[in-house]
Amino acid sequence: MNSAFVGLLEGNLEHAAEVESKLAELQDGQAPEVVSVCCSDSRVMQDRMWGVDDPGRVFTCGNIGNRVVQRTTDGDVVSGDVLYPLVNTGTRTAIVVGHTGCGAVTAAYDALTNGRSDPPGIEHCLDLLKPSLEPGVEALPARLTHAAAVNHLVEYNVDRQVETLRTSDDVPDGVTAVGVVYDLHGVYGGRAGQVYVVNVDGERTPETLREAHPELKGRIERRWTY
Repeated sequence: MNSAFVGLLEGNLEHAAEVESKLAELQDGQAPEVVSVCCSDSRVMQDRMWGVDDPGRVFTCGNIGNRVVQRTTDGDVVSGDVLYPLVNTGTRTAIVVGHTGCGAVTAAYDALTNGRSDPPGIEHCLDLLKPSLEPGVEALPARLTHAAAVNHLVEYNVDRQVETLRTSDDVPDGVTAVGVVYDLHGVYGGRAGQVYVVNVDGERTPETLREAHPELKGRIERRWTY
């Protein structure tokens, strides 16, 4: 058997020892505080990025490009993965987590600017990103490096996903949609691994957000205000 998998099984024994008593309290159901929609990049650890070790707090969804959208025969809708806790478990906060250097945003940007193509399964995912990213690509400031353009679009993509949550009739009233960026590269000026708030319920002006949410002082930042 692959040694990496064997190592994971060994780690699972440690995990089970840590959470057994906590899981006993959750046998009859869940009431997560938030649903997190995160890029499935292996460097972005969905629970641990928040310092969460306890089960039951975060309902985690992951895909390339941290998308909240899925395509159906009736058109694009908010993904059932995201909707499930909002509709069924009373969760009232949805967090869209982008990250610097996102490969999916990079691939979508390259497809829109130089015709990059990927295998069909990846193309399907990117096709859910490209229509909403295209206006952002056209609005990018001039003379950005490729890496800077991608990181601008990471924020832009988070904004678009938050907007989808805000405007969908399927999302219950009273849900707060928050957009954040996980900084893998330290480009926001702090430590690699810190999370920065870039959008709350559609508001994306840092000064306005800081006035409205003083408890988030020092955690609100953007690379691109457009």
